[in-house]
Amino acid sequence: MRELIEVLEIILEHVVEIGILIFEFIGVGVIIYTSLVSLYKYIMRKPDVRIYLAKGLAMGLEFKLGSEILRTVVVREWKEIAIVAGIIALRAALTFLIHWEIKEEEKGISLEQ
Repeated sequence: MRELIEVLEIILEHVVEIGILIFEFIGVGVIIYTSLVSLYKYIMRKPDVRIYLAKGLAMGLEFKLGSEILRTVVVREWKEIAIVAGIIALRAALTFLIHWEIKEEEKGISLEQ
């Protein structure tokens, strides 16, 4: 029975590591894609550049936050837990600020119309 538990722990660690890589990759991909499209929109003088970029950054950060939450499954020491908790707090704060910025920008656009 002990051997079965050890095998399951190893499998869980590998699945979590793969999940972390997938979420990190998707988050970075979303941020890069959004940045490139936003640069194009900026060059073309489109009015929705800020909102588009902010929404893309928020979505990318959500994926990155998901990877950090998965990372908490495999940490073993309190020091690692504190580091991961700090990263989660920072990313959550960034996401909150970006969502606030999106709402303020949308209010400004609706007032202009």
